[in-house]
Amino acid sequence: MTSMQNAPTTPGRIKLADEESNRIAHLLRRAGFGGTRAEIDRAVAQGYEATVEELLHPELQPDLEIEDLIRRYHTDQNSLMLLESSQGYWLYRIINSRRPLEEKMALFWHGLFATAYGKLNHAKAVVNQTHTFRRNGLGKFADILLELSRDPAMIFWLDNKDNHKDAPNENYGRELLELFSMGIGNYTEDDVKAAARSFTGWTIDNAEYMSIRASRDSFWPYGRIDWQFRYRDDDHDESEKTFLGHTGQFDGQEIIDIIIRQPATAHYIAGKLYNFFVSDRPDESAIGDLADEFIRTEGDIRSVMRRLFLSDFFADESARFARVKSPAELVGGTARLAGSHRTPEWTICNLAMDVNFMGQEILNPPTVEGWHTGMEWIDTGNLVERINAAGAEMRDTSRPGVRAIIDRVKSAGDVQSPNQLADSCLNAMGMFEVSEGTFDSLVAMATPWSEVRFDREDTAACAEERVAEMIQLIVASREYQLA
Repeated sequence: MTSMQNAPTTPGRIKLADEESNRIAHLLRRAGFGGTRAEIDRAVAQGYEATVEELLHPELQPDLEIEDLIRRYHTDQNSLMLLESSQGYWLYRIINSRRPLEEKMALFWHGLFATAYGKLNHAKAVVNQTHTFRRNGLGKFADILLELSRDPAMIFWLDNKDNHKDAPNENYGRELLELFSMGIGNYTEDDVKAAARSFTGWTIDNAEYMSIRASRDSFWPYGRIDWQFRYRDDDHDESEKTFLGHTGQFDGQEIIDIIIRQPATAHYIAGKLYNFFVSDRPDESAIGDLADEFIRTEGDIRSVMRRLFLSDFFADESARFARVKSPAELVGGTARLAGSHRTPEWTICNLAMDVNFMGQEILNPPTVEGWHTGMEWIDTGNLVERINAAGAEMRDTSRPGVRAIIDRVKSAGDVQSPNQLADSCLNAMGMFEVSEGTFDSLVAMATPWSEVRFDREDTAACAEERVAEMIQLIVASREYQLA
């Protein structure tokens, strides 16, 4: 264990590990939901660049093998009829997936292409959309937009099922340009109209049948049939259109192809990726670098993310703890750290409710804009909820992850002073950088204990409880609430 007296520091910050470990811990917080100490150690041994490549190729890791358990024991998570069950299903994936970047990208695209259960009244349709993000989230942006445009949940959400050649509906065409690809100021109202006309005929095949079925719902045992995409050639406007300076008899795919070639698209998506993975505060130079990679690769998201994770601006110490964790990141990451919910169980819906109470109903964003992030995740009520929920996850010393932390703390020394205990708990949790104020607060809590002893049978249980109290305070710290 690194001695606190010899630990390298930057002004106001204490470092408890070597720079490579700090860099890896930062990567795993951003490219996933944080790493356990064992995961950090494995990645350090593997090397930073190799770890980046592993994260960027989730398809090389096994997917979760849970569908059989869900179908047998958890009917509500099998049918995905209820919002809470569907939220719990996603949290289970976040907690247990060996493909953390795949889940993080799905969360990113869900926030950008915000589609809500509240209007659809069909939770499984939104879950299916997240599966689309898992399959395509690191692929070409053109493919992502194409799949999104064919997605029944999106078609229903933005009314493209009501977009007909003799009565165009502009909702999807407008949001495709304004919120999903280019941003305000880079297109005209005529471009919106042309986009809407180009997506006429892109609809839901069984919408009428599903409306009838929804009026006679049964929660048992199978739920609803999935919506299906259908292209209706007889309802598509084949007339000439002018869009972003191009003229032709465009359909939706050709509109997407034009959008992808716009510099505004590269800059817009680069900015969204920077905000989600690097910092809540924009850096135009860094965003420009990512936009250049987007243009060079014709919108290859995997290449843009590689550029991001290997960049100097991502590695810079000022980028660490520069983002407020979203509720889903906080709750999912803490459950991963605690080792809870390793198998599907109904109590995971309680975690989903924790996320909801903190202001983020995954699968049910408040508007098509998604959630307002950064410091807007934090207010007096939400902060109390965040601290209480994180502490509750780490309270149970029988949980595998909590047990692993305690065992690592014990291996740091049979008898530990308050300074040593704070040091060893932070190390065991993979939190290698904290402010002097945070460290002093941890030591202050441990000072009345004088020392903890793991070497005597009559004190070992009490010492373990002290560790549990310490790690509950750590997850309430400023650094833990940030990423």
